[in-house]
Amino acid sequence: MEMAAVHVVGIGLDGAAGLSAATRERVEQARLLVGSRRHLGYFPAFQGERLLLEDWGAAIAHLQSQIQQDNRNIVILASGDPLFFGLGRLLLEKLPAEQLQFHPHVSSVQLAFSRIPVSWQDAQIISAHGRSLEELIKALQRGTEKIAVLTDGTNSPGAIAKLLRSLDLPSYYQLWVCENLGSPEERVRSWAGEDITTLAAAPANEFAPLNVVILLRQSQTHKHPFDPATLPLFGLPDAAFHSFSDRPGLMTKREIRLLVLGQLALRPGQIVWDIGAGTGSVAIEIARLCPTSQIYAIEKTAAGLALIEQNCQRFHTPNIQIVPGTAPDSLKTLPAPDRIFIGGSSGNLPAILDQCSQHLASDGVIVLALATLEHLTLALDWFRQHNQIRESAAWDYRLLQAQISRSVPVGPLTRLAPLNPVTLITATPPPRS
Repeated sequence: MEMAAVHVVGIGLDGAAGLSAATRERVEQARLLVGSRRHLGYFPAFQGERLLLEDWGAAIAHLQSQIQQDNRNIVILASGDPLFFGLGRLLLEKLPAEQLQFHPHVSSVQLAFSRIPVSWQDAQIISAHGRSLEELIKALQRGTEKIAVLTDGTNSPGAIAKLLRSLDLPSYYQLWVCENLGSPEERVRSWAGEDITTLAAAPANEFAPLNVVILLRQSQTHKHPFDPATLPLFGLPDAAFHSFSDRPGLMTKREIRLLVLGQLALRPGQIVWDIGAGTGSVAIEIARLCPTSQIYAIEKTAAGLALIEQNCQRFHTPNIQIVPGTAPDSLKTLPAPDRIFIGGSSGNLPAILDQCSQHLASDGVIVLALATLEHLTLALDWFRQHNQIRESAAWDYRLLQAQISRSVPVGPLTRLAPLNPVTLITATPPPRS
């Protein structure tokens, strides 16, 4: 005896009207129609057996018994595309795949991007429906350009906006909430900048239960200006800096900058080298804290040099001189430093330390920020080898490992999200004979 076919029909908020004539006919001729109360309500004239999807276990048991009968077909109604974060995955786990035939409708994500309108073939799709926001946190920290989030009552648009604000991202996002897509009650709204603060305070019932959130990363030119009077003396927010568009997380984070500033033991009127300056965040913190000091920001990439220039203009730091080039070669003509920070080495760490050791003032301080074990090993080997050579006069160095977590809201709760661990080496040179 042949088992009955199970047709899984995707349906939108336009109900039966959104189905093709052939699919509507298949629904009307079904022996058993399965779906939620809303989905079954789209077919008030259906005369066959109805199965309300409330108790999932009982519904599956009933379906498993029904498909053994050689009879007219079974139709299961599901939202949008059943195989896109939908009922299809669960059905494939419980019912024979060869008996399932899928008839997808346009998905809510497709509709959402079409309403903005923005192409979405390169978007990251995240389901926060009954799940944590961990995947969204990682996507935002990476600076993913386009993100679509399927929400629920806990992970609502307001909760997502609150999370976005709490992460202190160097990227700037515009947030869209698309509700009741495809129905007469459809509504699409957008928030950006300070308006996201208003959205973050919105309760879940401010939005229709059926909504999709779209996050679009904006260009650096969309960053809102900061009033210099409101900025702290040091410890600038990460979001205040212009950053790499494709790697927004590639900067020394605020908490690490604070540690670096302390380890450098800065004084007024000093010469400071920032090697591998990246966005210039550390150089700018030093320049603002010590306006009588002269800071040299050494950076090899064109993108980094442009960002340092933009950030220097943004924070009004004329005491920073931008030095294009690769260390150690670009260090040879610079004035002898009192303080050195090494944030990047491009694989030249031993050679850079050789050059720094020749120029650093006798009472100077050098601080390295190292994110990998390999670079930490290189640095420690360099100090140990030089100390063995000198015997009586040695470099004095110490390590500080920073493993820092920031609080992030998760619906009504709060969790800690870790930053990448960083090891700081702070060293002072041996006395010169």
